[in-house]
Amino acid sequence: MADYDAIVLGAGAAGLMCAATAGQRGRRVLVIDHAEKAGKKILISGGGRCNFTNLGTAPDRFLSANPHFARSALARYTAADFLALVERHGIAWHEKTLGQLFCDGSARQIVAMLLDECDKGQVEIALGHGIGAVDHADGRFRVSFGGRMASAPALVIATGGPSIPKMGATGVAYDLARRFGLKVVEPRPALVPLTLGGDDPFRALAGVATEVVARSGKAAFREAMLFTHRGLSGPAILQVSSYWRHGEPITVDLLPGHEEGWLRAAKRSTPRAGVAKLLAATMPQRLADALAQQLGVAGELANLPDAKLAGAEQRLAAWQFLPNGSEGFAKAEVTVGGVSTADLSSQTLEARRVPGLHVIGEAVDVTGWLGGYNFQWAWASGWAAGQAL
Repeated sequence: MADYDAIVLGAGAAGLMCAATAGQRGRRVLVIDHAEKAGKKILISGGGRCNFTNLGTAPDRFLSANPHFARSALARYTAADFLALVERHGIAWHEKTLGQLFCDGSARQIVAMLLDECDKGQVEIALGHGIGAVDHADGRFRVSFGGRMASAPALVIATGGPSIPKMGATGVAYDLARRFGLKVVEPRPALVPLTLGGDDPFRALAGVATEVVARSGKAAFREAMLFTHRGLSGPAILQVSSYWRHGEPITVDLLPGHEEGWLRAAKRSTPRAGVAKLLAATMPQRLADALAQQLGVAGELANLPDAKLAGAEQRLAAWQFLPNGSEGFAKAEVTVGGVSTADLSSQTLEARRVPGLHVIGEAVDVTGWLGGYNFQWAWASGWAAGQAL
């Protein structure tokens, strides 16, 4: 039985950040992960360049049953703090749209940085070992793994959610949380493509993309939407998928920025033009043709009554798609839901009724928007727990 000050389950973004923080504070830390490599999800993120944070990070860009829960950790470890760490390690970076920061080189640099920070804190990392029994008695947690046993007064659950199971993701965090009496908010796929019925005519437009404003409930995002052979994807759809519930429609403004009456004005200025030609000025021709056909507005504008054109304007501004599902955890970038924030301290991520037990990162019911927000939650929650160990 090897004794430590803290055992961290999971060598992902949150787990490594937590371990490095605690290790550099003089704590003896052990990290256990069943994967052969640390940071596997980091390595595939951002097309291999890791969208490691977002300059626009704010609590209102995260979903949770308690929308205020993330505020404390995000305020105490900010995007600027992580960026300073990246720059100290000499990692070149660039900003894409909407505050998204990426490595110029490779996501491997972020993993190497985190492992280097763990080395500075003399953190022990045990990879390729599945987690066996986890017990708690006499104020100590005991974990069996790979034929070994370890004990510590603190245990950190940083095993993530079930999204991307091909990377080894599981729901083990929820099983452990429930075992210790913590509630779990229903996990569901987030930042995930949505599917349309097999007879939906828009499935024939696979590969076509256009800028839209997509809405689900009160959430709205202006970004690209992509038609796929199964339904809808692209940043705008991935964003609203986190808010979408089965049976609800997605509303899409296919012509953001167009004012009411634009089609009737075009009838007066270019009466010989057709609706498909006008639409093709701001979107791919295939989509323009499909929309004109769906709207029943073939022929020249001069031959179409104003009432028909007004109806077309309204539909284009609020086109409704009714997804029949999503592509599930297999294609979801993250998970909405998780260990209930009601059972955790927002300052330390420690379970209120189980001293020494902390839950961080994606395992918690805190989910960010697309664009580096979920990594920032991993860094912030990991740092907060690491400071408390």
